[in-house]
Amino acid sequence: MDTVHSSRRTRPRVGHIQFLNCLPLYWGLARTGTLLDLDLSKDTPERLSEQLVGGGLDIGPITLVEYLRHAGELVAFPDLAVGCDGPVMSCVIVSQRPLAELDGARVALGSTSRTSVRLARLLLAERYGVAPDYYTCPPDLGVMMQEADAAVLIGDAALRASLHDAPRLGLQVHDLGSMWKEWTGLPFVFAVWAVRRDYLAAAPGVVRDVHRAFLESRDVSLEEVGKVAEQAARWETFDAGLLERYFTTLDFRFGAEQLAGVREFARRIGPTTGFPADVRVELLGGRGA
Repeated sequence: MDTVHSSRRTRPRVGHIQFLNCLPLYWGLARTGTLLDLDLSKDTPERLSEQLVGGGLDIGPITLVEYLRHAGELVAFPDLAVGCDGPVMSCVIVSQRPLAELDGARVALGSTSRTSVRLARLLLAERYGVAPDYYTCPPDLGVMMQEADAAVLIGDAALRASLHDAPRLGLQVHDLGSMWKEWTGLPFVFAVWAVRRDYLAAAPGVVRDVHRAFLESRDVSLEEVGKVAEQAARWETFDAGLLERYFTTLDFRFGAEQLAGVREFARRIGPTTGFPADVRVELLGGRGA
């Protein structure tokens, strides 16, 4: 991999989401021999998004809403995202009653700014015609259900809640990816990979190498997904079979159909979220939509 000639650093500063859903994008880096070429920073999606926008990272994952807010400063990687084309498993609404009965009800949000929370609010408002009373709290389903009629959970907490806790407590689980697909017929993208425009201008060769490294890592991981799941199961509360199902349920592509899903989401939420409804998504290599 090429390097940037700099007195401060040579390796690109790249973000790494610490949730299970991104493991297949990083697992293969060691196998392909590119891991040491990257200065990886592991953190939550919100903090990585802030670091990329603020200049603390050169390249990294960014939640879709934050990417659309800062599309003028960033260029997205084609063919690489975290999304779904149907169920996602790790972004859910857990409810004590039917969703159409949540008007005015208390709904707990396990996070404040994430794309999946914005998606949940959109679906409840426009698909079910309800306006709940939202509040934020830590993503502990048992605590949430003591005060709320429903809860929006994401990431590993959503997997635990929907697979273990909700069935035990007799709660309904609604998959946000499935709900979006049924409503629009389109895939949904939760996070994209992007590079800062200033870094792309300074080191285009490095950026292309990083993009290629992540595509190769993803492909190796999905080819050996059983092995990825077995290794992850050693330190997770989920068994290897469930993790393999999760990794193969997720959609790591970012092509024409995924772009259509992004455009539809932007059209619906842009005016109330801080970006134009027809925001332009520019992709590495000059493609745009």
